[in-house]
Amino acid sequence: MAYAPKRRQSMITLDAHQTAQLLPYPQLADGIEAMLMEMRSGTARAPERLHFPLTEPERGRRTGVLLVMPAVNREVAMTKHITVHPENCRAGKPSIIGEVMVFDPHTGERQMLLDGPTVTGRRTAAVTLFAARKFAPRPKGPVLIVGAGVQAKAHLEAFAAGMGTRHFMIFSRSPERAHALADHAATLGVEATVVDAIEPVLNTVSIVITATTSNEPVLPDSDVTRWRDDIFVAGVGAFRPDMRELPPQLCRDAAVRGTLVVDTWEVKHEAGDLLHAAIDWGRAAPLMDAIITPDRFRSSGPVLFKSVGYALWDLAAVLCARANLAKDGVPAA
Repeated sequence: MAYAPKRRQSMITLDAHQTAQLLPYPQLADGIEAMLMEMRSGTARAPERLHFPLTEPERGRRTGVLLVMPAVNREVAMTKHITVHPENCRAGKPSIIGEVMVFDPHTGERQMLLDGPTVTGRRTAAVTLFAARKFAPRPKGPVLIVGAGVQAKAHLEAFAAGMGTRHFMIFSRSPERAHALADHAATLGVEATVVDAIEPVLNTVSIVITATTSNEPVLPDSDVTRWRDDIFVAGVGAFRPDMRELPPQLCRDAAVRGTLVVDTWEVKHEAGDLLHAAIDWGRAAPLMDAIITPDRFRSSGPVLFKSVGYALWDLAAVLCARANLAKDGVPAA
């Protein structure tokens, strides 16, 4: 009698649009909070991500990088493979390419393949949204976004959907991209104004989000700058020691007299903003600790949230996608 191999369940493959449909920002922000509780209980685990240069550095050009980020809880396991090539934008190509593979932790069987850049953009914005909900002194005020790329778009969408923000200001070194993002904001029913300088508008906004791949601070800085006590700043673009968006004085100001929250302790070797400012790590709080014992870390000065990304945020996105897939099925392409 011939052996008949068992048919394996087919894996669901989702494109960028379908992945986005399964990850609504308010629900994903709630999923980040649930993941923090899993982290606390030890039911969700992730190692430090692998950060591997792919190309030799050239004068005046940044290298390509491979990021590998696995994570697991009792329900599901996943790994995200992302390549980041900042120079791709010059050729009209995406700078972030990759996928999230979802599989059964007990059998290893593959279940889903999600679009990696979409997961990255949406979960990063959802983490910032969650942090702003918890720590921003004036969460309902205008938002300044520095940058006009994928992360800037995701953060605009997240704050419009999850915070109810109605007025954004956008600054970018590329006016064309800034105006394109403002046009996108109009389709969401919110107002976005393109500004040609940052410093004049800092006193009119309550939240500032930097979403660039800059190697130099994009916010103004000086030894005499005193950042407002009611401002919330989120630095989300710089994820390597050689990348910086935030000025040293802001980092030190938040650490000394304000509140400095980081998404995970991976910032200690990845966040160029904080490394360059030589902040006292004893004055910084990882997001989980800041949520559990908020009074221990809150002060009256400016609030700075710094994130570099973490595989457990991707796992939260996977759980959100799985729940919506089970409820509604695969979204139309």
